[in-house]
Amino acid sequence: MANKLIVSLSPHVHSGDSVQKNMYGVIIALVPALLASLAFFGLGAAVVTLTSVAACVFFEWAITKFILKREKMTILDGSAILTGLLLAFNLPSNIPMWIIVIGALVAIGIGKMTFGGLGCNPFNPALVGRIFLLISFPVQMTTWPVPGQLTSYLDAETAATPLSIMSQALKSGDASILSQLPQSMDMLVGQTGGSMGEISAIALLLGGAFLIWKKIITWHIPVSIIATVFVLSGLMNLANPVFAGPVSQLLSGGLMLGAIFMATDYVTSPMSHKGQLIYGVAIGFLTVVIRSFGAYPEGMSFAIFIMNAFTPLINTYCKPKRFGEVVKK
Repeated sequence: MANKLIVSLSPHVHSGDSVQKNMYGVIIALVPALLASLAFFGLGAAVVTLTSVAACVFFEWAITKFILKREKMTILDGSAILTGLLLAFNLPSNIPMWIIVIGALVAIGIGKMTFGGLGCNPFNPALVGRIFLLISFPVQMTTWPVPGQLTSYLDAETAATPLSIMSQALKSGDASILSQLPQSMDMLVGQTGGSMGEISAIALLLGGAFLIWKKIITWHIPVSIIATVFVLSGLMNLANPVFAGPVSQLLSGGLMLGAIFMATDYVTSPMSHKGQLIYGVAIGFLTVVIRSFGAYPEGMSFAIFIMNAFTPLINTYCKPKRFGEVVKK
């Protein structure tokens, strides 16, 4: 009897690694950013993270068991935990727990399990949850605690973020407002307002270096996003100083978190290096355009979400050469 050839769904990794090993590798890479968020936001960061991870794991278990009625559980492969962490990192540290639970339900139930689970989802599940919450609860999702309030949660004092200062300067046409931006070193370390997992650029860069070192991701998507944002925002700043400079653009908002941890998602990003470069450049371009001319101060999530939809098309036109293919003259 001939043996059956079983081809599993993506992600496919050409090595001895497993999906589970790579998922936990990404979780380990997020530890520096998690420690930074705990150091700056304390109790609020702990509550948001634990609630998000627990809710994502619970909803994946419940949907798998009671709706899909599958015997094999996937809650230990790390994907639900990773979705919970990334969702938490995209939230303010003072957001109510019930909103987090709704976001987790949307991320797992709609963003992932509706399409069949890991390997079938066309969009990053954490992004689906984040964008849903941003549209549904704009006030709660754009109220940012001041770092340093380690024992505060719902009652934390709030203040403007670098992105909101940039947006205010653009709307008023007054470049002097940009002088209110925090120092670059503060934004690099994380001493500024924003979503709890995106504030410390240095922590996210350390995690990215770990992922590239362990060959869990390649440099193509993060570098192409960062380079595109740097060049485009630099040109716009030279043309009109009301646009913030490239360093401020790179160190603010969810750019580093999105470029390193969310745009590189195996399932929703292109497979070939050429496709990844196209994908990254497009995300960087859309991020700057949305930040500069859109209704929301942040454009990273929307840019990745849009390009997730184009990933199948990019894969179609950026296929790697087949072995034995004759080169056409």
